[in-house]
Amino acid sequence: MKVLVREKISEAGLELLRQKFEVDVDSDGDLAEKIGDYDAIIIRSGTHLGQELIDRAERLKVIGRAGVGVDNVDVEAASRRGIVVANAPESTVISAAEHTIGLLLALSRSIPQAHGSLKQGNWDRSRFGGLELAGKTLGLVGLGRIGQQVARRARSLEMEVVAYDPYVAAGRFRELGVEQVGSLQDLLARSDFVSLHLTLAPETYRLIGKEQLAAAKDGIRIVNAARGELIDEAALLEALQSGKVAGAALDVFSSEPYSGPLLELDNVVVTPHLAASTEEAQDRAGVIVAEQVAAALEGGVVTNAVNVPAVAAEEAAHLGPYLPLAASLGALAVELAGSTPTRLDLAYLGELAQHDTRLLTVAALNGVFQGRTDQPVNYVNAPLLARERGIEVREERRGASRDFTSLIRVTAVSGEEETVVAGTTLGRDDEPRLVRALGFQIEIGLEPRMLFLVNDDRPGMIGRLGTLLGEAKVNIAHMAVSRNRRSAKALMALTLDSVPGDDLLERLRSEPGFVEVRFILLERE
Repeated sequence: MKVLVREKISEAGLELLRQKFEVDVDSDGDLAEKIGDYDAIIIRSGTHLGQELIDRAERLKVIGRAGVGVDNVDVEAASRRGIVVANAPESTVISAAEHTIGLLLALSRSIPQAHGSLKQGNWDRSRFGGLELAGKTLGLVGLGRIGQQVARRARSLEMEVVAYDPYVAAGRFRELGVEQVGSLQDLLARSDFVSLHLTLAPETYRLIGKEQLAAAKDGIRIVNAARGELIDEAALLEALQSGKVAGAALDVFSSEPYSGPLLELDNVVVTPHLAASTEEAQDRAGVIVAEQVAAALEGGVVTNAVNVPAVAAEEAAHLGPYLPLAASLGALAVELAGSTPTRLDLAYLGELAQHDTRLLTVAALNGVFQGRTDQPVNYVNAPLLARERGIEVREERRGASRDFTSLIRVTAVSGEEETVVAGTTLGRDDEPRLVRALGFQIEIGLEPRMLFLVNDDRPGMIGRLGTLLGEAKVNIAHMAVSRNRRSAKALMALTLDSVPGDDLLERLRSEPGFVEVRFILLERE
């Protein structure tokens, strides 16, 4: 497989990729002409991958962004094509947090302005008097990875830290010693300094505008090392000129390179998008994104995928053995139901209930659609296919399982009909095992070719089945038998070495005593 490295990453990251794949490092040339030749591409912020380019990428399986944001990638277009989009969110956290603190100090003490003045031969101590950060209130808009690191450092400078982030649990605020503020307006009204730590999205575009600045505390100072488009720069310019905003420290701009009027103001500190520009951050980003790309191409768990449920490394290690099980159960439930369901219910019991199981749900959907549509299906676009087909997906995590350490149950609902299958993993190799199907408790391995027969529970039925399969030269790999009560109905579940012909299946269905015969091909051949 071929990997295109479009923008510079660390040598360690390149070496990791070269050990596994054919790697081209090429930052020049027409990307539209060459992107179709590659299975993966690695970019930074300087390459924009829109729908037109993505549509040309016929082989592409993964886009690796060596950094945090992915706003230069059309994630929706990539998802529809089944392309994993992965980034390196941890790589620049420390660097960005430290740069933010540096901007805070520069802003409070006019360090760049004093430096420039002295370089010009002026010894002007009175002109550059500043403020102490200790005792001042820092408002953080966003308390994600970087915001949390800024909070820790600001508290060590004896600042009072408040934050607004509706997506972070109250307990996390308490752990960090940060006061939770209910609205952006309240935060702006209370803060002496404000620092932005948000990703760019439609709802955050120009989040800080004329109205928000008017409601802010008089003399507020603003730091932005996140995304330039979070601030309405024209409104900020006006507020800085009027004195409503006492100063701003900006590392990012709505259009870069920036050459606008903010550069002309003495109360503005600027740096040219340097927050992530440390040797350590660049090295980490290169290695992390290389690991993510390799995992995607080799069929592993991509822990930093932005269009697949993100899973921590320790979670991935625990969930990994259950991914094939979930996929097989999803496929089996829909096949046994006999039609496309209107709803899929997924329940996780036992130890699994203590983990983030979203990735298992995606694996089940991947199994449902694998080989059953006219387009490639993977963990990225399987949820989209479910939505497009009107399949409601429900997920629940329950307490203990009565008989197994962990259990996955999948229910395919079509109208009033429910088809339930359940499974677990057994042994050192975590073999996927089916433990419930067609209303019977049973135990058998989940393998590509499976035959299910519901029959009258009377002597001779197993022997008759064996005879008919033997005459058709179909070998039985494994077999399990279950019954609901004596002399009623029984279930025979078999895994086969070959696919039975239609004539054999019709013969079985016409045989006296066989009530239901279902052959399921879990893996399309």
